[in-house]
Amino acid sequence: MTSSTPTFSAPTGFRIEHDGPVATVVIDHGRVNIVDPELIESMLVHLPSVLDDPAVRCVVVRGKDRIFVGGANLTVMRRLDPDTYRAMRRWVDVQRLLERAPKPVVAALNGHALGGGAELALACDLRILHVRATFGFPETDLGIFPGAGGSQRLPRLIGPHRAKRLIMDATRLTADEALAEGLVDLVAGDDFDAVVTREAHRLASRPTATIGLVKSAIDAGWGLPIDEAMAVEEEHVMRNLELADAAEGIQAFLDKRQAEFEGR
Repeated sequence: MTSSTPTFSAPTGFRIEHDGPVATVVIDHGRVNIVDPELIESMLVHLPSVLDDPAVRCVVVRGKDRIFVGGANLTVMRRLDPDTYRAMRRWVDVQRLLERAPKPVVAALNGHALGGGAELALACDLRILHVRATFGFPETDLGIFPGAGGSQRLPRLIGPHRAKRLIMDATRLTADEALAEGLVDLVAGDDFDAVVTREAHRLASRPTATIGLVKSAIDAGWGLPIDEAMAVEEEHVMRNLELADAAEGIQAFLDKRQAEFEGR
């Protein structure tokens, strides 16, 4: 990664590093970045200010060192009561914050993305997996299943039959296998940090407000009858007309020059 400056630390579990228009959320929670109610609450409280910051045009989510997210805290999860599982299921609210962010979100999977880590990754717009990392949902080996978004996002991405097989067998995919399945978009090795930086800054240079509208339009229209979906699309088209980047993009084309988008 290029040099970045920590400008904010949440009370628990993660920090934010800024590199120009790119903000990196670095999860740093215990030895293996375990997911527990403390981390979840901290992210729910502090993530919105980063995601809504107009100066931030792309957000990267990664773990410390060579660890992404170690999944759910099994010491907590062994308490098989509804209140415990409802508290842990708020992990889906963290994912929805990322999914609904009005700008691109990159999952930099610098280590194994398993269980809760894989669920978090599926909520992001671009997934980059380290060549020595694995991706999967091993929960059924424990007699449970991916119940914080995994059982719903995975079939939407690769189809219900294939999703059932991966979850039923607790399959851990290599980086190349995950790429072939369409679970990740890029695989990188020793150049991992450079690839993440390149892709994040490439996305940040795009018309990111328009990208936010695209995300919203697809999300809101998914699964609706076609006429209702078209109405959703029209609403977003009209909102796009108000953006400075729409005027800039069209004028740049007519002027035969490179557009200079500002994300607004």
